[in-house]
Amino acid sequence: MLDRRRFLASAAAGLSLPLVAGMPRSARAADGPPRIAFLGTVVRRHSHAQHFLDRLTQGYTWGGKWQAPRVQVAGVYIDQFPEQDDLGRQRIERHGLKQFPSVAEALTLGGEKLAVDGVVIIGEHGDYPRNEMRQTLYPRYKWFKEAVKVFEDSGRAVPVFNDKHLSTSWDECAEMVANSRRLGFPFLAGSSLPVTWRLPSIDMPIDADLAESVCVAYGGVDSYDFHALETAQCMSERRKGGEVGIASVHAVRGEKMWEMLAQENREITQKLVVAALTRSHNLPVEGGYPTDPVTFDWARRALADSLAYFIEHRDGFRTTILLSGIRDFNYAGYRRDTGEIVSCQMYLPMPGHGSTTADFFNPLTRHIEETILKRQAPYPVERTLLTSGMVIGGVKSLHAGEMPVETPEMQVAYKASPNSAFWAE
Repeated sequence: MLDRRRFLASAAAGLSLPLVAGMPRSARAADGPPRIAFLGTVVRRHSHAQHFLDRLTQGYTWGGKWQAPRVQVAGVYIDQFPEQDDLGRQRIERHGLKQFPSVAEALTLGGEKLAVDGVVIIGEHGDYPRNEMRQTLYPRYKWFKEAVKVFEDSGRAVPVFNDKHLSTSWDECAEMVANSRRLGFPFLAGSSLPVTWRLPSIDMPIDADLAESVCVAYGGVDSYDFHALETAQCMSERRKGGEVGIASVHAVRGEKMWEMLAQENREITQKLVVAALTRSHNLPVEGGYPTDPVTFDWARRALADSLAYFIEHRDGFRTTILLSGIRDFNYAGYRRDTGEIVSCQMYLPMPGHGSTTADFFNPLTRHIEETILKRQAPYPVERTLLTSGMVIGGVKSLHAGEMPVETPEMQVAYKASPNSAFWAE
């Protein structure tokens, strides 16, 4: 018999697990779109719940036209209604939505059994406590488990979307993936970075002889580090042999980080950092132009107060993310077979910085709808499982005084989907 940890590891690695026998798939009305339950932490201006709820109820731009929602928001649970800047009650009234006092009731629409065809969990933003490692304890895992209980009690499971990383502990992340395998429902997760526009609009070929990936980005720990990791991982997973899991994570700040990057065995990493920086639209400037040509030495001077995660994969592949203050997400990867550096920007024009609507949420909304309509996720949830684990590893490394953290539990192997699913229009 497998113990809990071995069970979670095997499930996370994508081993075949039994499905619930005879479980019906849909309660969809014959004359209407699939119905979903929307679970959000807080709906305020530019919160993730606002972005997704508006698109799923009002629509979004797509293919040169306005795309009406292809699903119906049938039940809503909102956890917090702040005194200032709340849009939750206004959106519920404006769109004629039905609000429920609990997660379970949003899924059952006030009845006894599951009454929707999909669940959307937006556990981002809001006023939540932090643990001793300064991770924000959003209720993603808790709500997911409440949904799973409704599935089990109803004898039916439906597709689930989880926004951003899965949870704050590896066991909880792995358990979520294991539950989706056990009950046989599609599980889509992650953020907009892998599916937004790319500048230039390029892809990493499947089975490319890729040796190393770098992302230069911005943001904080246990937040935008996840975005940077997804930027790298959606390219890295396409390498020859696919993803095989993570061996260690080492988070380092400031001059110590630059000293590690300057070592001889990091020569390729240095070139990738420079290549990624040259894709940025937000380089530090003085008098309207960068002070010097973009080189590794220039970056060391101009971006001295940066943070890096050095990630070793189980096959020797390397991923490095640099959180530098550069306000965009820039990728560079080294192909061993051709000696080529492949680079692009995952374009994320933030509200207030050239965009008021954050249209990079459009393709992710599209994929949520597709997952519910087709009962098939467009890319493996193992990507989000591993990037969630990398975030946890980075947090632990910093908490331990910038010491490397071994990650034998992250033995997750998977193959990338042939179609990258990014917004190429």
